[in-house]
Amino acid sequence: MKLTGFYPVICTAELRESHDFYTRLLGFETTFAADWYVSLRRPGDPAYELALVDHTHATIPAGHRVRAQGLLLNVEVEDVDAEWDRLVVREGLRPALELRDEDFGQRHFIVTDPNGVLIDVITPIPPTADFAEHYATD
Repeated sequence: MKLTGFYPVICTAELRESHDFYTRLLGFETTFAADWYVSLRRPGDPAYELALVDHTHATIPAGHRVRAQGLLLNVEVEDVDAEWDRLVVREGLRPALELRDEDFGQRHFIVTDPNGVLIDVITPIPPTADFAEHYATD
């Protein structure tokens, strides 16, 4: 299989709020917007894509028209402390997990989008010796 794209689509009851969250707070730009679907792209090299769909829309198979649950999106950034200040301190997002260092090699915090999707904001840090051996080497 030769992939030409790959991106998550979040089933949501909060389409407008989610659109605002991902564009205003996470820097995505709108590439398509309808009253039931929004396609987003974060410019850069590489560019990142994400989409939002009204969870009740007919394009979702019957029996699967539910809001996203159990979803965690990792967002790796250069300076997690600066993002903590911007998103939690200045924007007032409530952390689901406070800023902290993990032995497995992350400094991170978690907030939620308007749907309850977890957004894990991460800066990689060196892991402890116990975890370093679990990483693949080139």
